[in-house]
Amino acid sequence: MLKLSLWVSLVALILGAICGAGGAQTTEPDSGQTLPVHSREAHPSNGPDVPTLQDRHPRYQVMPSDVLAISFPLIPEIPTTAVAVQPDGYITLPSGAGNMYVKGSTVPQIVEALTKVYSKTMHNPIVNVDITNFQPPLFTVDGQVGKPGQYPLRNDTTVSEGIAVAGGLLPSGKTHVFLFHRISSDWVEVKKINLGELLNGHNIREDTHLQAGDMIFVPDTFISKFRRYVPYGLNSGVGWSGNALLK
Repeated sequence: MLKLSLWVSLVALILGAICGAGGAQTTEPDSGQTLPVHSREAHPSNGPDVPTLQDRHPRYQVMPSDVLAISFPLIPEIPTTAVAVQPDGYITLPSGAGNMYVKGSTVPQIVEALTKVYSKTMHNPIVNVDITNFQPPLFTVDGQVGKPGQYPLRNDTTVSEGIAVAGGLLPSGKTHVFLFHRISSDWVEVKKINLGELLNGHNIREDTHLQAGDMIFVPDTFISKFRRYVPYGLNSGVGWSGNALLK
């Protein structure tokens, strides 16, 4: 009986160890698991900072020289007032309500802020804000193209079409081009696009549609390594020579 009890105890210990190992394996996260879109973060190749991706369809952010029409639909005594966003980002509010900083804000954010301001003198005010004049969206093409510079983004334009607008590739330009897309005030996402495959009818979906503020860079030497995310700023090289790609 003593031997039998010892064998039972030994088998129980072995089974417990196996079950514990199996449970530990099932609770460990899968390294290849895809995170939900709302919890993904863009990790740069170097540096401790982690940029946060913007929404897929972000609202327009007000810029200097934009003109806003502010109205109170339930108060006809107050006419619709057109106010221009000053170079410092402020607007002068109608009815002598002072100034308010709106640069970088969306229309819903401005409406919410104005509602709080006028709630001090009005009962449950309803405020409407419309953008009657705004800065046209632009994209930039730099590097080995016929006419580098900024161009208006008037319609749905792809990377290959943007290069064509800029005079096309020069003989010294490579078909591997880079698209810089600003994802925050401090970070730019870089995407490598092979125009050679696009022209041959392959990977057509990679001909990315441009967004306002995007920059296409056509290098004159083949760059095999690049960083997906690079800092945005005067000292980063972004927007000038694309040297940030090589770092």
